[in-house]
Amino acid sequence: MRPGVTRARWTGGAAALAAAVAARAAYTALSRRPPGGAAAWTRTNHRGEPVTLVAGPALTAAAIAVPALAPGLPSRLRAALAVAGAGSAAFGGYDDLAGDGGRRGFRGHLGALVTGEVTTGAVKLGGIGATGLVSAALLGGGPADVVINAGLTAGGANLLNLFDLRPGRALKVALLGGTALAAGARRGRLPAARPGTASPGTASPGTASPGAAQVLAAPLGAAIALLPEDLGERAMLGDAGANALGALLGVAAGASLSRPARIALLAAIAGLTAASEVVSFTAVIERTPALRWLDMLGRRPAPAAPAPGRDDPPADPGEAEVRPAAAAP
Repeated sequence: MRPGVTRARWTGGAAALAAAVAARAAYTALSRRPPGGAAAWTRTNHRGEPVTLVAGPALTAAAIAVPALAPGLPSRLRAALAVAGAGSAAFGGYDDLAGDGGRRGFRGHLGALVTGEVTTGAVKLGGIGATGLVSAALLGGGPADVVINAGLTAGGANLLNLFDLRPGRALKVALLGGTALAAGARRGRLPAARPGTASPGTASPGTASPGAAQVLAAPLGAAIALLPEDLGERAMLGDAGANALGALLGVAAGASLSRPARIALLAAIAGLTAASEVVSFTAVIERTPALRWLDMLGRRPAPAAPAPGRDDPPADPGEAEVRPAAAAP
């Protein structure tokens, strides 16, 4: 085994462990003293039981802090991760706390804009789009790279949120996607520390970057640490956590994959997002035995019957998975 590969694995393992510890610590602290009080962060899940949304900010804080403190990462990459994670979490959190769930999906929010209504979801979509563009510009590369990477960041944020409909589902998707991305990252290289010295995805095949391992390991380590809370239906990511986690994986893809691989991934994200407007992901999972098994892995048994009015909406699943608790202001 090449020394670079060994070093990358050790560095990635340390980053994952640090992020897991940080995520648990942040979750414990936020659970004890939620900003604005517990009621503001409490929602009712698909079973009609209360869950907290503080897992989202806890995961985001850990996933951003570890790469920021990790040695050897280019400053541009640190900045891109911070902007993508914090920005997506902020706009997602705004929709979590201020949204009423009246409008869902791109069509719902854009349709509201046509009539002059600015929904919290529309603000979130626009904000995450801008966040993705700024993050991609910080990451560097030519104009085409910036456009592609902006799409990966914003598209990843939105797509992962589409899976946050059942306990643990979004985290499982992130872990599977991140693992696949880690394998693909061996064929790419993170941007150089100085602007203009290298562009994402220009390294020769076979390069295993310690930086790529750190970037991917931090959000995945934090996700693993909070998975028991999500599966146990004590907490959920909400828009803040799902948007941030998806955005961070998008930045990692932009920083480590070749341009053809990034274009293919962006096309897949766009295709799934478009499909979500007309197809219920939950319905597809329910009627596919392998997907249903994976979806139920580690979860409590499904309720005997779905709650009245419960269906898988085309978008903004955080609004569907949880509803404002009666005690929330």
